[in-house]
Amino acid sequence: MTDPVNHPPHYQIGGIEAIDVIEAWGLGFCLGNVVKYVARADRKGQPIEDLQKALWYLEREIRTRQADFVDSTAKKD
Repeated sequence: MTDPVNHPPHYQIGGIEAIDVIEAWGLGFCLGNVVKYVARADRKGQPIEDLQKALWYLEREIRTRQADFVDSTAKKD
């Protein structure tokens, strides 16, 4: 019996749930969502949309890190 609230099948791959990977790797919100959307892309009905969402979160993470890097280097000057 599947449990769509606590253990949705579209987040379980090979007995591993996306949330377990996200927590074990200590990923934050954006990178956690990248993993989540990539993991479910072929399992929940809208693969292109899920991959676009993953890309959106990845690009946001990159922009944040770039801004943080610029801020940290500016403080050194």
